[in-house]
Amino acid sequence: MNTGMLASFSVDERRIYSLISVRDGIKAKEIASELNIQRSMVNHWLFSSPLMHELCFQDSSYRWHALVRQAPTHEGLYEFSGWYGTVSEFMNCTDEQWMSALKEGCIRIGRNLNDKRGLIHSFSDCRKVIYELINDLYRMYGKECDNWEIAFEFRLNRARMIRIYADVLLITPGYVFSLEFKMKNSIEPGEVIQAAKYTPYLDLIFGDKYEVIPSLVLTHACDLFEYVPVPETDYVLPVVSGDMLFNVLNDYIGFLD
Repeated sequence: MNTGMLASFSVDERRIYSLISVRDGIKAKEIASELNIQRSMVNHWLFSSPLMHELCFQDSSYRWHALVRQAPTHEGLYEFSGWYGTVSEFMNCTDEQWMSALKEGCIRIGRNLNDKRGLIHSFSDCRKVIYELINDLYRMYGKECDNWEIAFEFRLNRARMIRIYADVLLITPGYVFSLEFKMKNSIEPGEVIQAAKYTPYLDLIFGDKYEVIPSLVLTHACDLFEYVPVPETDYVLPVVSGDMLFNVLNDYIGFLD
């Protein structure tokens, strides 16, 4: 994919961010030593780079941390999600419990809950698709997916330069599926762009151990599964109906191989 959105970040900035994000706190001198970068340059990036300003913080012991840590359990996702948990926790919630927790989480992260355009119905629509997807996974894959992570209404938007919005993040071994939901039955180029828009930043947050797969899910369509070009890039992404979402995961994880 065209990663022009990240072109302003140097290789050293990205290396510093990646190291911070895998450590549970690290000092500037440790960063300089481990990456073999001059301490003065490390300090320059730590205090002047938007990447560090907006995705990291320094604690009272002068240790740097990432807002979302690159670890098997992604510490920090909860703070920026309306609902965050494992597949098992999601499947054990009733519709009412999940919706109540999602609404409370949206208020916590500052997500507007104005329902004039059917927002709450769209939440229910999204839950239904994901619930059916997990049931399909259980039938084909067993309970091995119980520890996968799910984030609904992920909003990292307190920064000026880096803003990330995702309806659903499904985090599996090696892949992060970023799902953009629309209650429609036809493909619109603008919505394809929207589904792909935050992929470079998600790539950065989740690191080299994960491939981010953006997808557009049209919940009013049926039997739809095709790869569509993202305008003005060399990238394609899957556009699917809710009943075909399993096939996107299968294309990458290979349940049916």
